[in-house]
Amino acid sequence: MDVDSKPMMEETILVGDDLMMGPPSPLIPPEIASHVLEGVELCDGILRNLFLCLQLNDIEPFCQDEIALYRECADKRDKELRQRLQDSERKLGLSMPFDMAKERADQLQSEVTSLERRLILASGVEGMEGFRQRWSLHGRLTDTKRRLESLKQGIDNRKKDEPVEKAPSKRWFFW
Repeated sequence: MDVDSKPMMEETILVGDDLMMGPPSPLIPPEIASHVLEGVELCDGILRNLFLCLQLNDIEPFCQDEIALYRECADKRDKELRQRLQDSERKLGLSMPFDMAKERADQLQSEVTSLERRLILASGVEGMEGFRQRWSLHGRLTDTKRRLESLKQGIDNRKKDEPVEKAPSKRWFFW
């Protein structure tokens, strides 16, 4: 078989916008950041190399390896962070006092509503700026909804034998 008879593969040149292919990196709430980020590869060294390459070469085609490495590392990091965020919210739902967990769920629900409204407003913005806003808001909205679902799942899966506080009732005695 002749090597030249195989169809040629087109070479793909990655650019900075290719880093926006999947969802954006999740935002980590400060109250659970230390727990969620512990032991996660943050890709900061790879990102530093990418910026250095771009600074030296001015254009993306000379930094293909760095872009590909960063994209791979960021995808892996973001997947792990999303899973840890959901696990953390589920554990909070299980362990927080019931009133505090309900308050947290209400807070996340209001954040979902706010992000939905902002996404609707961003749909009127045209061009690349509009795309970036919608991309970012859609990713945050999806992550927040998943966190809310996980928190509610934790609240629903509480131990059934957990004492439920009831208002004291009056006892009537008939003689």
